[in-house]
Amino acid sequence: MLTAKIESLAGYFILLSGWRRSLAAVLAGGVSALSMPPFDLVFVPFFTFAILVWLIDGVASDPASGIRARLWGGFKPGFFFGFGYFVCGMWWIGNALLVESEQFAWALPLAITVIPAVLAVFWGFASALARLFWSDDTRRLFVLAACFALAEYARGHVATGLPWNAISYAAYFTPVLMQSASVVGIYGMTAFSVLVFSAGGAIVPGASKTAYGRRVMFALALGLIGLHVGYGIWRLPTHPAPTVEGVSLRLVQPAIDQREKWKPENEQEIFNRYLSLSTTATAPDKQGLSGTTHLIWPESAFPFLLTERRDALAAISAMLPDGTSLITGAARVERAATQNASGFVFNSVYVVDGDGEIAAAADKVHLVPFGEYLPFQEFAESLGLQQLTGTKGGFEPGSSRKLISTGIGPKFLPMICYEIIFSGEIWSGNQRPGWILNLTNDAWFGRTPGPYQHLRQSIIRGVEEGLPVIRVANSGISVVSDAYGRIVKEIPLGTRGVVDSPLPAHVKRTIFAQYGGWILWITCVLFFATGLFPLRKSGTGHF
Repeated sequence: MLTAKIESLAGYFILLSGWRRSLAAVLAGGVSALSMPPFDLVFVPFFTFAILVWLIDGVASDPASGIRARLWGGFKPGFFFGFGYFVCGMWWIGNALLVESEQFAWALPLAITVIPAVLAVFWGFASALARLFWSDDTRRLFVLAACFALAEYARGHVATGLPWNAISYAAYFTPVLMQSASVVGIYGMTAFSVLVFSAGGAIVPGASKTAYGRRVMFALALGLIGLHVGYGIWRLPTHPAPTVEGVSLRLVQPAIDQREKWKPENEQEIFNRYLSLSTTATAPDKQGLSGTTHLIWPESAFPFLLTERRDALAAISAMLPDGTSLITGAARVERAATQNASGFVFNSVYVVDGDGEIAAAADKVHLVPFGEYLPFQEFAESLGLQQLTGTKGGFEPGSSRKLISTGIGPKFLPMICYEIIFSGEIWSGNQRPGWILNLTNDAWFGRTPGPYQHLRQSIIRGVEEGLPVIRVANSGISVVSDAYGRIVKEIPLGTRGVVDSPLPAHVKRTIFAQYGGWILWITCVLFFATGLFPLRKSGTGHF
């Protein structure tokens, strides 16, 4: 009988102890990473989170006295599970250290172990808190789900935050299933995802004592899956999204090798590649930039300071026909009001008009630690350390986000690189943007899962906010996605190319965009209430 076999398997994991329990947690967490792009094996967490529940069951059965022992015992399964998950899901960050291996290869072991370990601490806290309220019935699944949702929210906010690969992204692997993001976002969905994924943990040895609660749990899990799918089917239009009249986009993906980009002898060749690609004829009736309103280049497109190269601005002006603006990533330097000869350096977005003038600019607000700056920058540099970009003094963050207009079509919100992964932090101003522009350079990470994961998170931000996302990357993946998360146009990873596209229209402001924070807290309160004060079937004593 299947139930009996699962009970036997549950008993095996519950009885593990010591290093065997920790190893099982690491392996289960590592396998869970297969639920993330590009693999999207969404069935995997249904097994691995059940294992996590059984491992915590084993901890709960250990003899322990005092709250400290209970917390520490509960912390370890969640930590090791998270460590395996983040190592296997984010190993590709080490690829960035191999771009200039002679300088940074020594840090590779640290990058692929220390960063996952820090992120795993949050999952450890989730399981430790859940352990305090652990029970021997299905109530524990609600508590675990609420604790994970709070932990993921903290992971996205503490010490600048790094919410990469929130487990709820496993539930968003196709546009139909992305629509729930417009209601609950990634943090609210974490609570529901962990509850559903861990439903198998309701089966434990002697489960006949809690048969009613197990049946209720499975019915609830199936109901939530049905609601998730049904809402997506109801919300997702069967027809293409309407487009903004009078706007034509051209995305340029140059696929420049990161190792070659900053060599002075390559400056002109790289710039010429941009000019050549930008004027490529993409169709018999589409010669050059005729009809294009927005020409878009990726993050840090120039291997030099654009504002100090009037010849480059003149070449851009000569390339742009009337009615066409260039939107591009570029480094920006403020040399005034500083004693630092190199000045303040910003990672920025420029709008260059047909006269070769910079008509608008916005700076990156949320910088990448160790990539664009070092904690305790001056002290770290005194020790001979530097961030990956090698900019002395590091980049400076912009003071605030702002909307940009080219004069044609709706204003857009520029988000540079990983700024777009922060759910609920896209825009809080009164005037709503018409679209999100995400410029990035994922060439640091080569042909690894990293660019696919980044793309998924970018698209979900648009679904959460009800906005199309235009993503332009150096080496891919560049896409135009509509407000429902459907990819309209795409340039694959590692491909050099150009694509033309209309601009999808935005949809009305979503429930998440209006009430996202409240939805998370209300969900957690309800889950805790269910986990601590459940409804009981008369005469059973169990839920």
